[in-house]
Amino acid sequence: MHLTASRQSLRTAAGRLSRPGSWHLRTRLVAVMMALLTVICALVGLVSYTAISVSLNDRLDASLQQASVRTNQFFLNPPGGGAGSPRDLLNAKATSAGQLSAIQINGGVTYAGMLDANGTRQELTAADARILAGLPTTGATADKSLSIGNYRLQAVPAGNDAVLITGLPLAGTQATLATLLLTILLISLTGLAILGLAGTYIIRRSLRPLERLSSVATRVASLPLDAGEVALSVRVPDTASRPGTEVGNVGHAFNAMLDNVSHALQARQRSETKVRRFVADASHELRTPLTAIRGYTELLQMTESLTPDGKTSLGRVTAQSLRMGRLVEDLLTLARLDDGQPLALRTADLTPIVMDAVSDVRVGAPDHHWIIDVPDAPVRGKCDDGQLKQVMLNLLSNAAKHTPAGTTVSTRVTRESDGSAVVTVTDNGTGIAPEFQDIIFDRFSRADTARTGTQGSTGLGLSIVAAIMAAHHGTVDLASSPGETTFTLRLPPGPEGMPTGPLAAVPPAPRDSAPQDSESKDPAVSAPPPQDRPPQEPQQDSAVQDSDAVTAKPIPR
Repeated sequence: MHLTASRQSLRTAAGRLSRPGSWHLRTRLVAVMMALLTVICALVGLVSYTAISVSLNDRLDASLQQASVRTNQFFLNPPGGGAGSPRDLLNAKATSAGQLSAIQINGGVTYAGMLDANGTRQELTAADARILAGLPTTGATADKSLSIGNYRLQAVPAGNDAVLITGLPLAGTQATLATLLLTILLISLTGLAILGLAGTYIIRRSLRPLERLSSVATRVASLPLDAGEVALSVRVPDTASRPGTEVGNVGHAFNAMLDNVSHALQARQRSETKVRRFVADASHELRTPLTAIRGYTELLQMTESLTPDGKTSLGRVTAQSLRMGRLVEDLLTLARLDDGQPLALRTADLTPIVMDAVSDVRVGAPDHHWIIDVPDAPVRGKCDDGQLKQVMLNLLSNAAKHTPAGTTVSTRVTRESDGSAVVTVTDNGTGIAPEFQDIIFDRFSRADTARTGTQGSTGLGLSIVAAIMAAHHGTVDLASSPGETTFTLRLPPGPEGMPTGPLAAVPPAPRDSAPQDSESKDPAVSAPPPQDRPPQEPQQDSAVQDSDAVTAKPIPR
């Protein structure tokens, strides 16, 4: 595993190196400066080396020319008169150490010698003589490698078919050029190292305000700006937002933008507060007239003799007043949650709450198949019993309302390894459209776009679910595909060490999903009053199997 991680890190580093555009700004700046310095050093070194090399070679050629003239004069006019001996060529005036002298007659070298540093004449080898014999006699210089070293040679005619060959060693010139090249290389490398270190420090110090700006932008990006009261107090420090420099101008502009955004968020918060206050006040004010409307309609139904059309109309008034009452209650619930009113949290077993909710909704939707799967041991979580039951009623009634008859709705209670209590509600309806899943928990969001319907959908049920779960510091998640829709509730763990026990056997059920709506269903509507409920049946220890019963666990009716 470590080897794989190392290889992956190497691949990532290699990929970044192969893409200079992905480097940090300071890295690119330092790299550009070092590349420019490298080019400059190379150009300066090349020009310096070439100039000095030409100068040294010109000087060597001049010295060789002078040595050749002296040797020729000495050979033609030796001291004391007469013909000079070839061995006396190195005795010419101003002969320097290392100078080579040779004489060629009729194409053959008759003598070749060199004056060493001690002033002693040394004769050259036959191999060296053959090299000297091949020199052109036009007076042009030539560089040859001999047994005594590299030499610059010149052969000039001396009369009587004789050719005088003079040579000077190249060792001094070559050593000087090598030293120059090494010096240029060392100076260039030292300059690059100094530039790399100093440039990195200076650039990093210069770009530090940009890093502060990036840090501020990252902190702002992590703030929850989508809803609620947002305190946008973070700003770029004064040291990085003083106008006058490029970085300071950017920091100043960024702070001005944050001020503008902060004012806009405050204005939005004031507007949302006004709207919420209006909704809460309006909902409170509507409760009394709605209660009066329902009371008077019930009184008319009980005391007045109405025609069939009148009874139908009065029934419609009653149904719409009930629908309006549920809407008002939903709005009041959201208003209380928005105000942050504390919940009556306690550590409770989720199993009875879930079973009660399933039993209530089952009575209102007997044409669905209801399955519940709960462990034998308690699954405890920190919750408000009444609020959690409303969450379950909303989810279950939502599944019953927006799926066709015969749909199987499964509810399961489990505990995860971290101690969190998990409740899932799954149906095998037709599924939720992908474009609607992202906004399904928004207020007044509905899968169907119609403004009216027989189900009285308002699009508040799932938003209430999300708000209640947020107040519990829990979560609600949706996973939907054609044939299966699952809502998953997660609550903070209760006391540790609670056993979970084995799960009861659950008969397999087909899994589909339904187009869900964010509508809650009032418990009073889902479950008939106690006096209207069927008489209780004896509880069974085994799974109940009938057309409208909840299987896998006995449920009190």
